[in-house]
Amino acid sequence: MANWYTADTHFGHANIIRHCDRPFADATEMDAAIIRNIRERVKPEDDLWILGDFAFGAPARSESYCRGVFEQLPGRKHLIVGNHDFKQTRSLPWTSVREIVELRDGGQALVLCHYPMLTWNRARNGALQLFGHVHNNWEGTRNSVNVGVDVWGFNPIQLPEILERAPRLPVNTYWKSVERNAADP
Repeated sequence: MANWYTADTHFGHANIIRHCDRPFADATEMDAAIIRNIRERVKPEDDLWILGDFAFGAPARSESYCRGVFEQLPGRKHLIVGNHDFKQTRSLPWTSVREIVELRDGGQALVLCHYPMLTWNRARNGALQLFGHVHNNWEGTRNSVNVGVDVWGFNPIQLPEILERAPRLPVNTYWKSVERNAADP
């Protein structure tokens, strides 16, 4: 069993292609590519954590459309609710639906939220925060990493990939103001 993380799939959302400069001709092509990438990596016994904005746009208003996409995805699927996750998304048979989750992946403490946060529980003790929401506008900092499809080649990722990228990201500018006496991450 493995944990996989992703965010901002925006299944069915044609306008996201233009907004985020996604390399797809249309939403059908985009959906197929993201589904294919997830299916190539995630196994049925794995946990797939989607950190918000599962589907959006005209097709996503249909519960049957959302269910059709959902059923193509392998693994135990968890939704961390994003700003575009409406009733038709939330009502799918997710393993869990939460606003924020704290978990351990191996020995690493994680805090999962759709939105990037300035600080979070156990931040001083090395907990990483994983987020989406900002698409390709910001990769994050050394201790708060964007796991969205727009910055990971439209693929779900695992903790080793996150831990490899995190040290190359900038230090959180506000870290010493909000977490006094904490070492730089």
